[in-house]
Amino acid sequence: MDLTPFLDPLEKLHDCDLCPRECTADRFSEDLGYCKSNASFCISSICIHHGEEPAISGEEGICNLFFAHCNLQCIYCQNYQISDNRLAVSSDAMELEEVIRQVSGFLDAGITRVGFVSPSHFIPQVMIIIRCIESLGYKPVWVYNSNGYDKPSTLRLLEGMIDVYLPDLKYMESTLAGEYSDAPDYPEMASMALKEMFRQKGAVLHTGKEGTAESGIIIRHLVLPGHAGNSLKVINFIAEELSPKIHVSLMSQYYPTLMVSCHPVLQNKVSPEEYATVVNEMERLGMENGWIQELSSADHYRPDFEKDQPFGR
Repeated sequence: MDLTPFLDPLEKLHDCDLCPRECTADRFSEDLGYCKSNASFCISSICIHHGEEPAISGEEGICNLFFAHCNLQCIYCQNYQISDNRLAVSSDAMELEEVIRQVSGFLDAGITRVGFVSPSHFIPQVMIIIRCIESLGYKPVWVYNSNGYDKPSTLRLLEGMIDVYLPDLKYMESTLAGEYSDAPDYPEMASMALKEMFRQKGAVLHTGKEGTAESGIIIRHLVLPGHAGNSLKVINFIAEELSPKIHVSLMSQYYPTLMVSCHPVLQNKVSPEEYATVVNEMERLGMENGWIQELSSADHYRPDFEKDQPFGR
């Protein structure tokens, strides 16, 4: 298969302004931008993941493509093994032919959903993968799983291509966003990004016969220890600025990685009282669609990207 006709989107990487960082780096050169990512297909893992929301994973799981590096540098990130921008990218560079071979193999095996994880700095590659796979006759549900630090103009490039947006909304406090993720403008930028996703998809999550998502938006929020107040602001933004009908995945699965094992706040887990405070606020706001987690979730969902199957299944 000649893949040359599909590669035009990579031209955007000569002067990269895909994400809110707007580094304008030439990713075909050695002078890279904030994410330290070049123009290759830097994918750390392509695997079946069963640990997503039920509407995303379904019974058979989702084929997730985990991109390397990130346009945020969250000090508590559970995927730090692949998201740390200080790491070399060469070991994660895949040939497009290999990406297509692996993804199509999972689709042939009966998987019906494909997710792009941490894709904000790899939008051209995302577009190319979608076009290549669909040119072979496959029509999976495409899921865009980002940290929410996206540019609306970049998201508009994906309109009509992405079926389900699965963004985080991490912060509504700029000081917290700056301290924990090196992005004090996160609340402003993520607010605009989610409004663009909402414009494209609306509040309704369209599902198939088995209850799996086919089109729409699901917003994730991870409650952090010591910061229930930030979570309350996040939930209120969703209800008031978007819609209380949007599906929200309120996560209690935070656990302190080695990177924050000595942090005065983040070394702790989320307390039952903190999580209950946020759940109660969702109920007060009439937010009935979505999922909450057991606090024991913090003992699960711990990936190891040194393994072929990072999630151990």
